[in-house]
Amino acid sequence: MIEPANANLPIGKQCKLLSISRSSFYFQPKGKTALNLILMRRIDEQFLETPFFGVRQMT
Repeated sequence: MIEPANANLPIGKQCKLLSISRSSFYFQPKGKTALNLILMRRIDEQFLETPFFGVRQMT
């Protein structure tokens, strides 16, 4: 959608036309860490054992 090589229309102007912020254009998501994957797995296991737990009990 946004063409960084376009000499006639700067990136800032293209972002404004698309109604997105320039920081959203430059944002590079970070990958999932090993610790985060371990924690998500533990939460999934707990939820499968006790699906009736609410937020308070899960925390």
